[in-house]
Amino acid sequence: MRSISIALFCICFIGCKPADEVDKAPAIDPNKKEIVFVTHNGPSTYYLNNDNQPAGIEYDLASLFVKTYFPDHEVRFLLVNSISDVIPSLLKGKAHIAAANLSVTHLRKHLVIFSTPYQETQQQLIFNNEVNKKPKDISDIFDKKISVPEGTSYEEHLAALQKKYSLLKWHSAKRTNTESLLEEVADGLLDFTVADSHLAALMQNYHPNLDVAMPIGTADKIAWAMSKNSDPQLIAKINTFFSKIKKDGTLRNLLDRYYGHNKRLNSLDVTTFLKRTNSLLPKYIHLFKQAQDITGIDWRLLAAVSYRESHWDTYNTSPTNVRGLMMLTEGTADLMGVTDRLDPKQSIPAGAKYLLKLIDTVPERIPEPDRTYMALASYNIGYAHVEDARVLAKRLGLNPDSWADVKKTLVLLKNPEYYTTLKYGYASGGAPVIFVESVRSYQRILEKHQPSHNPELDKFRIARN
Repeated sequence: MRSISIALFCICFIGCKPADEVDKAPAIDPNKKEIVFVTHNGPSTYYLNNDNQPAGIEYDLASLFVKTYFPDHEVRFLLVNSISDVIPSLLKGKAHIAAANLSVTHLRKHLVIFSTPYQETQQQLIFNNEVNKKPKDISDIFDKKISVPEGTSYEEHLAALQKKYSLLKWHSAKRTNTESLLEEVADGLLDFTVADSHLAALMQNYHPNLDVAMPIGTADKIAWAMSKNSDPQLIAKINTFFSKIKKDGTLRNLLDRYYGHNKRLNSLDVTTFLKRTNSLLPKYIHLFKQAQDITGIDWRLLAAVSYRESHWDTYNTSPTNVRGLMMLTEGTADLMGVTDRLDPKQSIPAGAKYLLKLIDTVPERIPEPDRTYMALASYNIGYAHVEDARVLAKRLGLNPDSWADVKKTLVLLKNPEYYTTLKYGYASGGAPVIFVESVRSYQRILEKHQPSHNPELDKFRIARN
């Protein structure tokens, strides 16, 4: 293991570049009609979703920015191998903007201009609680194997700590990312790594043995970066953009979409779920896929709903006589033509069709995934109460078409100050919020471990075998 002087790294980075390669800010070419963003693959930046389409909060932000301020331009992403390549690529003039979950640090400010920050995060020291004990203080990690990706702000925070604790050592891993190092910690190959709090919370949903040892440094701001030679008008537009989306709730909605559910499950929840995906899910997986064929709803979302409702126990019955894998009420069962709620062959397709009915009931103007989130809340508490929450959101100056805002007003439905003024009255509005966020977490876990269902592709695979 070795330590790195970040200050020396910064000086070398600037001093070793030929003069004609440093800080080239490309002009926005009116002929090419494109704005280029440099980023790297990762759950907190840019990735391909289940439909093989680009996703990620940086992708969404960049796309919205270009659509708003350069409507006749295309957005193009330059994907680099790791975060250590992001700023060098920017300074070589390969991109107009770096959108890569970059923390605003003192040393980086010497290299680039940062936009108005759009998110705050806390760097955390992460360990495997099955392999190591939680350190009582910093001295407990002096002899441990610690690694962080090269070129990250984590190095800068560790270097600051090292000035106070000279025995602190770590290794800077080249050509890797934080997610890979977190997986090494989860697999027992590495004692500790450092991660932003929002990324650590996300990865804990996949690896319940990951735990937080201690915070590292003070909270960081995350922002876009531009060359110091960038067009001042571009910088002004970016800052105006972030101010606008903070004010109108767009940013809040995006942050909720990607991170709002991350801390809903604890390690026992995740461990139990992973065990039951191996022991119970195989019994019903074909029924969930058949339900997808009928409704078009991803089978992993349906399986997540079922697990949250019944833990995949087909005989599950609540004190209010809600029963079966999809926990159907008697009224819903009658509506969907179910004669035996304890029969998985009836319960699963009925629950899927009922969820589809709720999605179709939610106003079409509400975009996905918010529309599905509101349908899920309706599955739990009833559509009428969700409509009350939307009415209340509008009264309070929030966005009734945004799940991030509606979930705030759902929890107010138990307060007489509010529910007495609404059409459908009292409701335990915290329950559907917990339900939706838990389902979202379970779905993300299934998406990581279970392949999507494509009937035509599945037929091809069977034919080949």
